[in-house]
Amino acid sequence: MRKKLATYCLAALSLTAMQAQTFNEWKDPEVNAVNRSPMHTNYFAYATPDEAKTEVKEDSKNFMTLNGTWKFNWVKDADSRPTDFFQTNFNDKGWDNMQVPGVWEHNGYGDLIYVNAGYAWRNQYQSNPPLVPTTNNHVGSYRKEIVIPADWKGKEVFAHFGSVTSNMYIWVNGRYVGYSEDSKLEAEFNLTSYLKPGKNLIAFQVFRWCDGTYLEDQDFFRFSGVARDCYLYARNKKYIQDIRVTPDLDSQYKDAALNVSVDLKGSATVDINLLDKQGNSVATGSLKGSGKLVSTLSVANPAKWTAETPNLYTLTATLKDGNQIVEVIPIKVGFRKIELKGAQILVNGKAVLFKGVNRHEMDPDYGYVVSPERMVQDIMLMKQLNINAVRTCHYPDNNLWYDLCDQYGLYMVAEANIESHGMGYGEKTLAKNPIYAKAHMERNQRNVQRSYNHPAIIFWSLGNEAGMGPNFEKCYTWIKQEDKTRAVQYEQAGTSEFTDIFCPMYYDYNRSQKYCEGDINKPLIQCEYAHAMGNSQGGFKEYWDLTRKYRNIREVLSGTLSTNRLTGKTKTDCRS
Repeated sequence: MRKKLATYCLAALSLTAMQAQTFNEWKDPEVNAVNRSPMHTNYFAYATPDEAKTEVKEDSKNFMTLNGTWKFNWVKDADSRPTDFFQTNFNDKGWDNMQVPGVWEHNGYGDLIYVNAGYAWRNQYQSNPPLVPTTNNHVGSYRKEIVIPADWKGKEVFAHFGSVTSNMYIWVNGRYVGYSEDSKLEAEFNLTSYLKPGKNLIAFQVFRWCDGTYLEDQDFFRFSGVARDCYLYARNKKYIQDIRVTPDLDSQYKDAALNVSVDLKGSATVDINLLDKQGNSVATGSLKGSGKLVSTLSVANPAKWTAETPNLYTLTATLKDGNQIVEVIPIKVGFRKIELKGAQILVNGKAVLFKGVNRHEMDPDYGYVVSPERMVQDIMLMKQLNINAVRTCHYPDNNLWYDLCDQYGLYMVAEANIESHGMGYGEKTLAKNPIYAKAHMERNQRNVQRSYNHPAIIFWSLGNEAGMGPNFEKCYTWIKQEDKTRAVQYEQAGTSEFTDIFCPMYYDYNRSQKYCEGDINKPLIQCEYAHAMGNSQGGFKEYWDLTRKYRNIREVLSGTLSTNRLTGKTKTDCRS
């Protein structure tokens, strides 16, 4: 009987393993992740308080980079991809080398392609979601041997892949770990049970197109590969899974409350300390227990955060097991209050003149791989041109970009990675397609879960140019329940109840003026209104002439929120 039971259990385990690795995930819009760790706010857990003070994760004992040279194989057609390359005894000596991060097309694999409206396969394949072609569906396979630090023994080890287009399968030491889609958000996997002392083989495979590509039809250059930093990090068995900070100001916009929520793995104590920019402690608290814990700190008259005065505090969450410090997480905090009142968006109770741009995450030399120096260059240029707002068109950006917007002061519209432009806005829109409902929701949820703590973000955007339907309606409802402190917008929602902002594209002067004189009680903030792509930008001056002429309706045309209802935003597709 015992033998039969053991045989049955073994068979069940084998069946489970086979079900977990079908290799159909890249064709199934309802399977967007396998064994992917839950999304959490962006932070790094340092081993000691001294490490945390530097806020340089690369110098932490808990960090190990995966950037650098990987063995690489590229095939033109998906059906030609290697299917056993992840085995530990596979011979990769004839393979090429590829840098991570790095996009294939800038390294000699495939061709650069720019598409405005329509999928990159439009000249060879008629769109039929969720299916994508195998011909010209390039596949890149990566292999790298690493050595895990000896002092990580007994710790949880996670892999962080910052941005991989369009998807990724991952194996460790020949064993299947998991799968991920959504090319503009990090994918993390717990590798603890797959690793061993000494050398370990990490292998992953990336498809140019997958079912998720139907939601990534943005107007820009289409590249494939790894776009952001990749690394391993170690956690103790007890750790902070998630931490959220929610600032609020009183009715006089003077004193503040800071809600701190932590989600603990294991039972422990978390000491909370809020520091000003001089390093002085201004508020403290303590949490003890397991699971989700909440504390509220009172802060007397903190320096406020705006784009003009980007005052930041640092909150440190120190996890202790008894008297022993387990980890320390620093989080930047900006005290500001966002309100929607009388068709106006107010920041700390005051009117804001939004002068914004859309920014693609694009480098002229390296494509999707954008260095910190390039990001700072972008911000310096924006500041020099009196720009104070930016939309992450049309997907989440590198986490560092949000940090820099917090630091230098830029109001942000944080957009989810959804654009199904190539399907049109009618009945074929994926906004109405039930098999893509889960993907719409997951991409919006992860966008909020990951970037929640950034004071620079004042609007969430559900996506861009993707039609309207129940899939977006459910996303709006979820976000409004999850985050009650920010406005939510979506262009295709028009003036319906599923957007807080009326945010059309290229709304002309007459319609803008007519809207201002109407009775719709929503701010009108154009998400795009002057598209400069080439050597001219006609019509820009006229918008601002009209804005200044109609002072009583200026909110409509430029975003002076005390008197009007529209913020102009300039679309720039490439770096100047």
